[in-house]
Amino acid sequence: MNKKVSHPFGPQKDSIAHRATNEAEPVDLSSHKYLKMWQGPNHPGITGNMSLELTIDGDEVVESKTHVGYLHRGFEKLFERRRYIQCFPTCVRMCVPEPDTNEYNLARGTEELGNIEVPEMANWLRMLVLEMARLQVLLRMVPGQAGTMGSGLAMQWGMYHRELILDRMEELTGARIYHMYILPGGVRGLLPDGFKDRLEENLSKIDDYINDVDRLIFNNYVFKKRTVGTAVIPRDWVDQYGITGPVARAAGVKRDVRKDYPYLYYNQLDFDYNTTTDSDVFSRFMVRRLDLETTVDLLRQIMAKMPEKGDIKAPTPNVLHWKIPRGETYVRCESSRGEYGFYMVADGTEYPRRINLRGPSYTHAISVLEKLLVGANISDVSAIMVSLATCPPEIER
Repeated sequence: MNKKVSHPFGPQKDSIAHRATNEAEPVDLSSHKYLKMWQGPNHPGITGNMSLELTIDGDEVVESKTHVGYLHRGFEKLFERRRYIQCFPTCVRMCVPEPDTNEYNLARGTEELGNIEVPEMANWLRMLVLEMARLQVLLRMVPGQAGTMGSGLAMQWGMYHRELILDRMEELTGARIYHMYILPGGVRGLLPDGFKDRLEENLSKIDDYINDVDRLIFNNYVFKKRTVGTAVIPRDWVDQYGITGPVARAAGVKRDVRKDYPYLYYNQLDFDYNTTTDSDVFSRFMVRRLDLETTVDLLRQIMAKMPEKGDIKAPTPNVLHWKIPRGETYVRCESSRGEYGFYMVADGTEYPRRINLRGPSYTHAISVLEKLLVGANISDVSAIMVSLATCPPEIER
């Protein structure tokens, strides 16, 4: 069913209420009224290798600028100098916590341009891996919000349960982080014997963990006090700024690529949009908490519906000499952060002419965050930033 949640905590607090809708006042540093400070680019202070240049008046942010440039990866340009198969070890690094979405988009785009039809079994396995990837990200992200407010216990619990899913990833693919399991034409292997039983054991532990998370975080007075009414995103920002994923759904806007533009076999699964209406920090993480529950359910549905055996890869040319016909395509999937798309252009050679990533982090971490922090208290900067779930390599692509 469609899950809609409105938190019961009360109205927006007045003391450090978000005032992003107001016009920013001119900042004159020479007046000595304001102080400029930096947050980041170290990982404990920021969501990855980026930094925030904050101008504050007392403990209130009056101006914010997002700075990137600490990675210098240049992924998109590197693609143009690699054969299609050689792009996979590069593309997964465009988002370290959830690399499988990059694998899927690159493989799917190559298949569409190369007229490759993927076997049914391979598509079920792809869907299983994508939802496992989403689950391990949410197990890190949901308690991570509490971590911005000093709850180390929440993070320890979350990381333990995330490791259980990474155990299954390693068992299936041979790697814990960068898997390269999804390749053009299919996947690299079938499920090991007993894999479903072991995954179900992990999911059962995660069911208990979700209940613990409710008691530790979402029913916690301090967590609510600091997140309810903080950094409210107006609903009309969603289309104006290209907001997507849980951030859009927290504003009551139904956005999910799996539902809006079904791919693989998501149209055979029973799930719906998880939405809230208050669009504050609390709401954004309530949506992710609901997504956590939904993802566990989807994994069980996938394991119940998928065939026991079948072809896992379509015939493809020699990948080191595979010339993709001229053409262009746009492929997308739903990452834990929202719509994740690849625009791909082929020129008839062994090398891509252009691969462009459209990820949610660019919009969320720059356009939205810079405006959203105006009027916020400096103690809430980390919580607001983490609630947008950015991944800096998506920006420095």
